[in-house]
Amino acid sequence: MEYPPVSAVMPVRNEERYLAESVRHVLGQDYPGPLELVLAVGPSADRTEQIAQELAAADPRITVVANPTGKIPAALNIAVRTARYAVIARIDGHALLPAGYLTTAVATLTETGAADVGGVMAAQGETLFQQAVAWGMTSKAGVGSAAFHTGGGAGPADSVYLGIYRREAIEQAGGWDEEMLRAEDWELNRRIRARGGVIWFTPQLRVTYRPRASIRTLGSQYFHYGRWRRVIVREHPETASFRYLAPPAAAVLVAVGLAAGLAGLAGIAAGGPSAVRWLTAGFVIPVTYLAGITAAGTGLARGVPAAVRIRVPVVLGVMHMCWGSGFLASPGKLHRSRGRVTDARVGQPGATGERTAVAGRE
Repeated sequence: MEYPPVSAVMPVRNEERYLAESVRHVLGQDYPGPLELVLAVGPSADRTEQIAQELAAADPRITVVANPTGKIPAALNIAVRTARYAVIARIDGHALLPAGYLTTAVATLTETGAADVGGVMAAQGETLFQQAVAWGMTSKAGVGSAAFHTGGGAGPADSVYLGIYRREAIEQAGGWDEEMLRAEDWELNRRIRARGGVIWFTPQLRVTYRPRASIRTLGSQYFHYGRWRRVIVREHPETASFRYLAPPAAAVLVAVGLAAGLAGLAGIAAGGPSAVRWLTAGFVIPVTYLAGITAAGTGLARGVPAAVRIRVPVVLGVMHMCWGSGFLASPGKLHRSRGRVTDARVGQPGATGERTAVAGRE
């Protein structure tokens, strides 16, 4: 087949540690067609912008544009406006594309006639803690049954990790919703599907992802995931499932059990009636939960080193409790636009004369 030109778009902010490596994995692709990379750089507290400018100075295929808001969906819309080509490859600053990724993705895009093609977020850690997080992010015990986390067979899907899009599908759907600060790809793919477009998952596309490196950053990440998933469930109740409702239910049960147990201890200390002392039985709930995630860590994660395996229960607890707490604490006013987006969010490409069509069934 004749491979069309591809515009890779990458929102980056505070990515000093991984940016150069991520860019190298994009531009090092053995892709048969023309390739460009647009870096949309948000306000950073590190050397991200300087590194981006240095990379652009060293390779004419790189363009750097400013993203004043620092928001990922805004960065993606800005980058698409700047991009020149009809195929858009959405890349993360934390992601490391494997060899042949773009070739396989564009071939699949053409063969299936899909609007968006993507694959698996193959989390891989460097430190022991990151390796434990990677296990949690690729296990059903951590994230449920999402194919782009745990794998599965090729076929239509609700959403995929990253994504190789037909530009026209992005523009016709109105681009990324700039008020959707998490789950922005899922939300865009929902609008693409509503217009009849197909989102295609293929397990051949495995992108290396570097997980968060500390309990604090992991907890913050999953708390915000939970907050924004509540937005999705609130606006699209049909998406509610066990996978999304289990963490908040677990968080409520653990909190109730702890509160009851502590009240029982306080009653014992104050010499209260025996009925109050029975409240200490509430501790059974958090203890049972801890036993469950410990069993998962020691049983299901047998294939990882012991030093990683002992960290898995902590990782699972942080992921579950923070995601569940974020879901429960998500305010109704969090998503102001309520999914209303316009074509103006994307606008016209930087050089319309260079847009090239991509073949397919559409």
